Amino acid sequence: MKQGLKYIVNTLDDSILRMWVRFLWPQYKRPRKGYMKNHQVLRQYFLSQKLLRINGSVPWPVDFRSKIVDWEQIEKGICCDPGDNPGIYINASGGLKLGYNVNIGQNTILTTTNHYKYDHRKKSHTRGITIGNNVWIGANVSIVAGASIGNNVTIGAGCFIKGEIPSNTTVVVNHQSLEIIPKTKDYEWDCTQEELG
Repeated sequence: MKQGLKYIVNTLDDSILRMWVRFLWPQYKRPRKGYMKNHQVLRQYFLSQKLLRINGSVPWPVDFRSKIVDWEQIEKGICCDPGDNPGIYINASGGLKLGYNVNIGQNTILTTTNHYKYDHRKKSHTRGITIGNNVWIGANVSIVAGASIGNNVTIGAGCFIKGEIPSNTTVVVNHQSLEIIPKTKDYEWDCTQEELG
């Protein structure tokens, strides 16, 4: 009886609720297994995003405590929902490119433009942020305009990122400066091989 009920619930989740999630968030592309179930996505994001309209026009799930400015300027891959964690602030008006499988931790700031230092009413010439595939960004990270982060990068909590971060590295704060540590092996999971929901 219990197994039969579980089968029915999982079937409804993977059919009807999946259809609703895809309709409500057309750019939500996650594996059908191993991530949040569809009822969890609806429970966590529907009320604030679709009814209260907090980040309501963004076509992927965004936490009500996060803020996405100029989401239309974001180009993102699969398994990447910028703003789905609490407290994320993204100003994408200068252009933001995210690869696939990019995870952004709580209270992280990405700002793709800055003020011109000789006249703060104007924007500087440095614009945009590019982030590669398989990137984990820890909590409380700041990434500023002009940053370019390679593939297979792990950025530790509390880092301030500007300029270029090479692929296959781990970045941590060490005595108030960044330490870039090469990784010793390739990334193991290829999300492009998953059946996406």
